[in-house]
Amino acid sequence: MQQTKKYNLRIVLMITLSAAIGGFLLGFDSSVINGANGALKAHFNATDVELAWAVSLCLIGAATGAYFAGRLADSFGRIRCMLAASVLFLISAIGSGVPFGIPDFIIWRVIGGIGIGVASIIAPVYIAETAPAHLRGRLGSMQQFAIVIGIFIALLSNYIIVRISGSASNELIGGFKAWQVMFWIEVIPALMYGTAALKLPESPRYLIRKGRIDEARQILAQIDAENVEHEIYSIQETFKNEKPARIADLFEKIAGKKRIAPVVWAGLGLAVLQQLVGINVIFYYGTILWQSAGFGESDAFLTSLIASIINLLMTIVAIVLIDRIGRKPLLLIGSIGMVFTLGTLALCFMFGTDASGSLVGSSGIIALVAANLYVTFFAATWGPVMWVMLGEMFNNRIRGVAIAICGLAQWGANFIVCWSFPVLAGKNGIGVGPTYLLYTAFAAFSIFFVAKFVTETRGKTLESM
Repeated sequence: MQQTKKYNLRIVLMITLSAAIGGFLLGFDSSVINGANGALKAHFNATDVELAWAVSLCLIGAATGAYFAGRLADSFGRIRCMLAASVLFLISAIGSGVPFGIPDFIIWRVIGGIGIGVASIIAPVYIAETAPAHLRGRLGSMQQFAIVIGIFIALLSNYIIVRISGSASNELIGGFKAWQVMFWIEVIPALMYGTAALKLPESPRYLIRKGRIDEARQILAQIDAENVEHEIYSIQETFKNEKPARIADLFEKIAGKKRIAPVVWAGLGLAVLQQLVGINVIFYYGTILWQSAGFGESDAFLTSLIASIINLLMTIVAIVLIDRIGRKPLLLIGSIGMVFTLGTLALCFMFGTDASGSLVGSSGIIALVAANLYVTFFAATWGPVMWVMLGEMFNNRIRGVAIAICGLAQWGANFIVCWSFPVLAGKNGIGVGPTYLLYTAFAAFSIFFVAKFVTETRGKTLESM
């Protein structure tokens, strides 16, 4: 008999919003560098390559954190991992504001990167494991919504600090420069994340996996008081005869040979392509990119802020649409839109600049519109949908290890893009235009990939995956 599900949405929403604070920190920590990188480069007289390492090595930390997060979450629980991430964010925020040079700045950023990686995996898993199936897409999108809010607040605080100080390189307070204060702002959300995690209930699926049935029953009763025993039975069925998940579990026999399971390939492809379209160039390097294209420092900061506002608003659109029209259609719409907008950006930077690399005539306006439309298509589709699908596309047995591998791939691709952009777009590289042409090619490939390999997950329970 089909169970009637009447969920306590207030409890579910509180759990989801609290868990998504990790997404806020993810967005803030990864984007606060946007306002500081130019001043940081000047302060330490760094080269383009040194700047690339300073910005991108944080993502190696994120890849490491993401890889181990699934295993740690299965061993110690989702909540303890959230607490650990909050401590890492706090240490990184304080240290990044008082570096002695590029090497120790990188160390502080890598510590924060590990926190980013952990938060990026734990939040979607936790939300997917507590949210009702018919609302999981919208609630899971809260992770991405929190990320874009974090990006927006980071860029807004950067903009306000620059408006007050006059420049990111100027002294702001107590002998400290504006770019240093930008990092210290993160102390506030890091403390909020740890406080919220202390009040969250553990994931019922984790508790059942560990045999803590009574604790899981109490938590499930807060979410759906009518169907607790049915839910416990359904979860237990998926764990029968289960052994600890291993990398080997991601392989299955296909035509008599051990090969990576198609669903794992689909997850890896989504994770990597989300980054290879170059979205984080906008949020990590947007300020110095627009300055190099002829914008003043204040205008460049404002342009980055506008992009983050669009990112925020379009993520709301995604939350409204994801459970109505599905994941796959949104991905296809986003891919097609990004092909046209990225292609336009590439053409503007290839054929609309003067000898110094500044955009001239109408090319500046066209590039700015194209960049914001590019953010629009990404934020309404690939931004939230990838995270939602990673949290729900794998079955209970392999979810932890599969998401860890996909998270590692996602942050690895993020690192490649963010490290390579200053090198490729710099004086000794191929230039900004051809670099954007590369991102256009990946967006075009993503259309084929989604159409061929991605399976719709809308409305399915985690136990049916």
